[in-house]
Amino acid sequence: MAPPLPLIVLLMIHGVSSDDWSVSYSPSHICALNDSTVIMRCNYTYPTGYQIKEVFWTNESIKGKEPPDLSNDTEYSQRLQYLGDKQQNCTVRLSHVTLKDSHMYYFRFITDKADGKYTGDPGVTLNVTDLQVESPERVTEGDSVNLTCKSSCTLTDRATFIWYRNSQKILTENKYSNKLSLNPVRREDSGRYSCDVDGQTHISPAVQLNVM
Repeated sequence: MAPPLPLIVLLMIHGVSSDDWSVSYSPSHICALNDSTVIMRCNYTYPTGYQIKEVFWTNESIKGKEPPDLSNDTEYSQRLQYLGDKQQNCTVRLSHVTLKDSHMYYFRFITDKADGKYTGDPGVTLNVTDLQVESPERVTEGDSVNLTCKSSCTLTDRATFIWYRNSQKILTENKYSNKLSLNPVRREDSGRYSCDVDGQTHISPAVQLNVM
């Protein structure tokens, strides 16, 4: 009788294979305040046997067309700083963002071989927002009133909100809340209210609250 055949166990390892081309963004959606600084975190992989020759960020991804390098664009060149490398990290920083910067951004890398070009598409979506105070124009003394510091999208970074009445800072109980509660509201609460986020330079337009 023949001896039993040895049992061979195959281990399947899950992960990025050496043949993969990929770019990953974290997070893939960013909401930032006007005039703030944004960091777009990014990692990339490519097959072994290739050598990275060129890396850049762009805001165009059109098949068959080489996209523009934003570092050569006068709108971005002074504000864009590549924090990554030519290995795996493709993180970039964009400072003094404006509403016009609301766009999808892509990382692209080019290797030493003709077939070794890759763009991470879809990219990272950046939405830039202003702050606005939402408030009733007229209220009656003794009412419960809520003022809201609103933005067009939910801010990605946890924000500390600061409130002002007639340009004077108001102390609030919950600094992470974008709401200011006046309960009950008093006649001396009348005034022009505005808000901003700690660490940023952008202040919302002031809104008048009249207490009758």
